[in-house]
Amino acid sequence: MSQVFSEETHRNLIARIPECTGREISDWLRAVDEGPSLFRFEEKVSWLRAEHNLAYGHAKAMSTTRAARTR
Repeated sequence: MSQVFSEETHRNLIARIPECTGREISDWLRAVDEGPSLFRFEEKVSWLRAEHNLAYGHAKAMSTTRAARTR
């Protein structure tokens, strides 16, 4: 079961991704777009963690951001 992050926590996680990973948010969004077509949210989080070695919080924040931009 996944944690529910507050809006503030989500913003803080997104803001730290470039510093922690060395890649900009736009690069991560592109990686998610070019990755496998996973339907379930947790599958995308798991893929980001396994394929790109992202921490759970960063992977979840990136998946949430990607999902929000496709609505």
